[in-house]
Amino acid sequence: MTIDNYNFANKKAIVRVDFNVPLDENGHITDDTRIRGALPTLKKILNDGGSLIIMSHMGKPKGKVNAKYSLSQIKDDVAKALGTDVIFAPDCANAKEAAANLKPGQVLLLENLRFYPEEEGKPVGIEKEDPAYEAAKKEMKERQKDFSKTLASYADVYVNDAFGTAHRKHASTAVIADYFDKDNKMLGYLMEKEVQAVDNILSNIQRPFTAIMGGSKVSTKIGIIENLMDKVDNLILCGGMTYTFAKAMGGKIGDSICEDDKLDLAREIMAKAKAKGVNLVLGTDCVAGNAFSNDAETMICPSNDIPDGWEGMDAGPETRKAFAEVIEPAKTILWNGPAGVFEFDNFTAGSRAIAEAIVKATEKGAFSLVGGGDSVACVNKFGLADSVSYVSTGGGALLEAIEGKELPGVAAIKK
Repeated sequence: MTIDNYNFANKKAIVRVDFNVPLDENGHITDDTRIRGALPTLKKILNDGGSLIIMSHMGKPKGKVNAKYSLSQIKDDVAKALGTDVIFAPDCANAKEAAANLKPGQVLLLENLRFYPEEEGKPVGIEKEDPAYEAAKKEMKERQKDFSKTLASYADVYVNDAFGTAHRKHASTAVIADYFDKDNKMLGYLMEKEVQAVDNILSNIQRPFTAIMGGSKVSTKIGIIENLMDKVDNLILCGGMTYTFAKAMGGKIGDSICEDDKLDLAREIMAKAKAKGVNLVLGTDCVAGNAFSNDAETMICPSNDIPDGWEGMDAGPETRKAFAEVIEPAKTILWNGPAGVFEFDNFTAGSRAIAEAIVKATEKGAFSLVGGGDSVACVNKFGLADSVSYVSTGGGALLEAIEGKELPGVAAIKK
């Protein structure tokens, strides 16, 4: 069953979305990409004549009510995006009456699911080393089932459109699906697009295939790097992890970020790339700063010869040129992770150069997938999100999917 061939007329649909949007200190949304991404699914249900129950998490309240993470803060934004009033249920586990009273075309937004520990299904206040942990875990799994059953009781049909949490076996992303038959549970438009985008990267590869992996630590990307080794023609490594590689090759990196316990791993990755015939591209120069600040003094220097007291903050001009030369001829492109401290305006040149090269390749027919919070923030900051093939809303989910892992949120629908 797909959302396209399901008629929601006079049905109550409970939809898991990912409205874990960033808020400023006044509770105002600073990036509404995730809300906009869910609109086609939500509007399809309303246009069919169905009523809509929206559920999501926000932040990490750790199973406790915390006003800082209340979805009441985004109620008006959701209403504006949908073009209709939104009713708010202040307790997601006690919204049966509000759900029952919904009429076709009406919208109910449930409070943050993670105000309940049952959502994540992890025992609270007990460590794994505790002898009582296994019993507590078993009890929590039963409570999670009850919580899922309560959420399911609000609706006739379940739609999962939250790719950002598809890698979690949570109550609202996987367990709830057990309480709907196969004809009344489905992926939303956003999830379908995300799954298809990943499939394009993994199964429908047009060559050359270039992957760009950035970020501060090689340890957080090792799974995806190893899985991509058998698929890519070119692998560009950038960002903070660059300096672990530079040091592993005997370079001098000043005060740059470095995982000293991963030097052997960096050498192994380089050896693997060589053995598999993968063109591994590392930066040769960088923009170094004398402090971790937007206002730091800067200098251009080799990535493997950074003076003491200075740290690599962005890709240098030669590196930017080399990256672009590899990216622009590509036919399949994956970008995950920035080339520098792009949050600081003075250190955005590397990430911008990557984004602009991806746009040029896309204009020439390449399929380009940008995923992961920082990369998405980059293309949004540069106003280039609409100029790449697909911008993924999922961070961890995207990485796990590309690592080849089955996503519980997708598997639960297929089951």
